[in-house]
Amino acid sequence: MNTKYTEIVNTNAIGKAENPITLNQLLRQANDEQLIPSRQNRERVLFIGIDVQQDFMEKGALGVPGAHGDVERMTRFIYENMDAISNIAVSIDTHTPHQIFHPCWWIDEQGSNPAPYTTVTLADLDSGKWKAVINPIASRDYVGHLEQDGKKTLCIWPYHCIQGTVGCALENQFANMVYFHSVAKKAIVQRLVKGQDPLSEMYGVIKPEYDTKGYINLDFLNKLEQYDKIVIAGEAKSHCVLESIQQILEYYENRPEITRKIYILEDCMSPIPGFEKVTDSAFETFKRKYQVAIAKSTDKILN
Repeated sequence: MNTKYTEIVNTNAIGKAENPITLNQLLRQANDEQLIPSRQNRERVLFIGIDVQQDFMEKGALGVPGAHGDVERMTRFIYENMDAISNIAVSIDTHTPHQIFHPCWWIDEQGSNPAPYTTVTLADLDSGKWKAVINPIASRDYVGHLEQDGKKTLCIWPYHCIQGTVGCALENQFANMVYFHSVAKKAIVQRLVKGQDPLSEMYGVIKPEYDTKGYINLDFLNKLEQYDKIVIAGEAKSHCVLESIQQILEYYENRPEITRKIYILEDCMSPIPGFEKVTDSAFETFKRKYQVAIAKSTDKILN
């Protein structure tokens, strides 16, 4: 390939709001590359980048320690496998301030909002410790279903990925690489916008933790069958990456020919601190139960 990695990604700019690389010039260079169009790839490979957004970078609103290194490694992986990767899908966590996991949704007896990382349980609601300012009946129902279904306890997160803000955007250097690939390989990027329901958390790309409508992204799930290999990276390993993988594996639980296609780039994702042990345990289960491959970005996994 004629374009150097350093012409696409400025590693010193990872996580910063300003992009020193001009996208228009970069995409003109991508257009000049003589790569085989993705539709002609013999081996169909999908790269899924989960929530690689500014607010999940190390200095973002909900920063994940290690995210900058993850972005550098995953962009190098895409660059080194530019011709082999057929398509790229990216999930984009998208919120408003008034959602059930943000502070302004709840107040205590003094009228104060909970601090970030506070957990809210059904017992808290029944005791009056926390009260929903918006839609209290549906809010209680949601918290109750989380506990009933054995899901994560509702956690109050810092305001993050607010629609229309810089924090909601794809991380700049990752975006450079994604769109360079899109133009060079003549492949449209699939954008998976998630997390817009005010009454639910949506860690995974497939479905919310709980919602009354039972939404499942069947369109994306069914497209996965078209690929020979599915490579997954992103943030945070402990939440959105873990839940996305788990949802895909559960859907294809009885289809080992699908689950064996999945490769997790373990050095291209990091957990939120405090969730390391449970995350590592879940990934070991993925490997043992579903025959998922745990790989590093430097491994030769693509032809």
